[in-house]
Amino acid sequence: QVQLVESGGGLVQPGGSLRLSCEASGSILRINTMGWYRQAPGKERELVASITSSGGTNYADSMKGRFTISRDGAKNTIYLQMNSLKPEDTAVYYCQATTYSAGVYRNYWGLGTQVTVSS
Repeated sequence: QVQLVESGGGLVQPGGSLRLSCEASGSILRINTMGWYRQAPGKERELVASITSSGGTNYADSMKGRFTISRDGAKNTIYLQMNSLKPEDTAVYYCQATTYSAGVYRNYWGLGTQVTVSS
């Protein structure tokens, strides 16, 4: 089992920045990928960015150049630095982790943190 706790959401004006954090606990040695997803009202959950245990990153096209995902292995934490925020970035942001053990992949989710971009 993996537990994920997000923090750092809030209200920010257009053009502003926020940094989200997600701390993992539990069976962290089995984690091979962590990422951020978001879900806006009335829309499906979508990938924002992901990072592997070796540091490889992947971004949704609309986030490239504005968002940066990073990890601190010593703190079992990943971050999402969000710059040049737009109203359409308003959503609940979820942390996700994928573990692999004995040939089985499992996905875990945090409870989410609200990001609102508004003037």
